[in-house]
Amino acid sequence: MDPRAAALTLLQRILLAVAAAIVIVDAAWATAFHFDLDGKAYATLALLSAAMVAGGVFYTRYRRDERLSTMLFGTAFLVVFSAAFSLLNYLLLTVAGPRIDWLLAKADRMLGIDWPALMAFMTGYPRIDAVLQFCYGSVMPQIAMLIIALSFTGQCERVYRLCLSIAIGAMLTVFFWTAFPSFGAFSVYDLPPQVAAHLNLALDGHYAQELKALLANGPGPISPTSAKGLVGFPSFHGALAMLVAWYAREVKVLRWPVAALNAVVLVATPIQGGHHVVDLLGGLAVAFAAIAATDRISALAPPAFTGIVRRTEIAA
Repeated sequence: MDPRAAALTLLQRILLAVAAAIVIVDAAWATAFHFDLDGKAYATLALLSAAMVAGGVFYTRYRRDERLSTMLFGTAFLVVFSAAFSLLNYLLLTVAGPRIDWLLAKADRMLGIDWPALMAFMTGYPRIDAVLQFCYGSVMPQIAMLIIALSFTGQCERVYRLCLSIAIGAMLTVFFWTAFPSFGAFSVYDLPPQVAAHLNLALDGHYAQELKALLANGPGPISPTSAKGLVGFPSFHGALAMLVAWYAREVKVLRWPVAALNAVVLVATPIQGGHHVVDLLGGLAVAFAAIAATDRISALAPPAFTGIVRRTEIAA
């Protein structure tokens, strides 16, 4: 097996191992403590992902189309990982520490940032507010678009690196959040009715109250169709925006448009997502750490794995 093929195979196996580990933890924890899960919805996602994995295997072994195989494997991983890790985040509500939003709000004020004043300022610019809302909601579609673009330009290893970076970033974010949970500036401040009425927000104060209730009362019924983003600091939304911009840079037609779009996503996150501005700094640190860890794994593992493969082939 050549080094490139060995690298792709290893990254596939790492992603499959990560997804399987999270699913096993979820299943064991949910069964042991009898959480109220929407089993039908999770089973539907599992079947969808299994079909995509089967398609990936088919295009790897029989049709020999690396691009389609990569697209299917990468998409299947993100579907499984997103659902399983979101579920884990809900389960972790039961062991989460005390909220630190007041510390984050204080950090914002020390930086000279007045979140309520920022929101009041935005009421005078409804068209800009609408653009920010659109950009804020574009991150997940961007990930799907980027997987397709990287796959069909033959950058298959970058697809797996993107997936691994997202997984590492999610783990860093959620495990920090479990020790020090936070929900964002909109969980600290109550916007005056005249301000809230003039803003069209992706997430609002009502959403923040629901998050606080989840932390206080436990997750209740859990379904992938109604799962909420729980994490305030570090901002995983901001981390995803930076990861998409980083991995899109080798696709020339996407490089600058995606970079510009995600710069706007970062601006939109405190407004449309109700985040503290310092949440974005945490998201930046998470993105850098995830990229560095992924590069380290990709750089060190393939030679060793290639040697294992060669010894196996010789022994056979």
